[in-house]
Amino acid sequence: MQDGRCVRGTARGERLEGECHQDPSYVKMTQGKKKKRVNRSVLLAKKIIIKDGGSPQGFGSPSVYHAVIVIFLEFFAWGLLTAPTLVVLHETFPKHTFLMNGLIQGVKGLLSFLSAPLIGALSDVWGRKSFLLLTVFFTCAPIPLMKISPWWYFAVISVSGVFAVTFSVVFAYVADITQEHERSMAYGLVSATFAASLVTSPAIGAYLSHVYGDSLVVLLATAIALLDICFILVAVPESLPEKMRPASWGAPISWEQADPFASLKKVGQDSIVLLICITVFLSYLPEAGQYSSFFLYLRQIMKFSSESVAAFIAVLGILSIVAQTIVLSLLMRSIGNKNTILLGLGFQILQLAWYGFGSEPWMMWAAGAVAAMSSITFPAVSALVSRTADADQQGVVQGMITGIRGLCNGLGPALYGFIFYIFHVELTENPIGESEPRDKL
Repeated sequence: MQDGRCVRGTARGERLEGECHQDPSYVKMTQGKKKKRVNRSVLLAKKIIIKDGGSPQGFGSPSVYHAVIVIFLEFFAWGLLTAPTLVVLHETFPKHTFLMNGLIQGVKGLLSFLSAPLIGALSDVWGRKSFLLLTVFFTCAPIPLMKISPWWYFAVISVSGVFAVTFSVVFAYVADITQEHERSMAYGLVSATFAASLVTSPAIGAYLSHVYGDSLVVLLATAIALLDICFILVAVPESLPEKMRPASWGAPISWEQADPFASLKKVGQDSIVLLICITVFLSYLPEAGQYSSFFLYLRQIMKFSSESVAAFIAVLGILSIVAQTIVLSLLMRSIGNKNTILLGLGFQILQLAWYGFGSEPWMMWAAGAVAAMSSITFPAVSALVSRTADADQQGVVQGMITGIRGLCNGLGPALYGFIFYIFHVELTENPIGESEPRDKL
């Protein structure tokens, strides 16, 4: 090797060339260059195919706004049911309410953990649109059952965890249509939309439930969920054209691609993805448990009224939107991806401690502002893991991250519910603060 290059043309040069190719640093550098060239080529090919009409159905070319609308409608529908769900949960399980909530969420989270990599991997082969439709449909399927049969409602919620991985498909959809330097902003916009869906929906659901009863709220949530499904069917174009799928290149669909455990094994093979998954697990586990008990804490410990709780959620949502769009974009440009994640984790530690040690209502509001800043972590993590994956593996890696979050969404509430059970903490009043029956329809 001379001047960092391989010598060619002589016997010694051929020997040195062989040694050069065996050098791990050289191989890693070469593979990195090839990977970047492949990613650029695949992205360019996608744009050409879509431009030439290769994307069937839908309105216009695939865009981040299609993903944003899908996320908004799904979580707005569930946000309407925030207060009614607590009431139905308390009425269905009057004893050990939060323990049962933890068990229900635990089963759902475990199923999401196992299925998210599978759903992501299959979407890499069969396209995003069909799996967007599948995940949204089954995630929202329990909604109308709330008034039909509460027992079936909670049972279907648990089982729906198999398909409750919309975020992994949405983030893969976004990765298909954006370049690396655009993804952090795009992921921030999607996460901000999730926060925006919760700005007003819990307050609207609580108000309608108080004035007209739970049946109207459930009916409205069901209608919005159906609207989301129709939007996917009619308006959302496919972001991964058939010509760009591995199956179209002659690659058969094997059991390994459909095996969730095979997808999970890939985590350990990539040190960067492994560290990211560990980071997501350790950061999201306490946060998931915290959010599962938040209403109980604010209502029974901090003595918030139902109106104050709704206002708190709205303010937290607005601040999260600002954090995940404007603040996230500025931080990614100024301090980089990794430092943005570290800053978000620092805000998370501060808000968890502030909530735990705070003793006054104003402290809760201040902690809420810090919690909004900590929301920059997940879109920054998603952008980082997206950069480590090939263009045709975005569904798999985003499925892994969403699966870890799903596991935390199950373990967190289950852990907190068990702690409540040990210390005999129960829901001692109507979550909305009313004593009379609330269903007036």
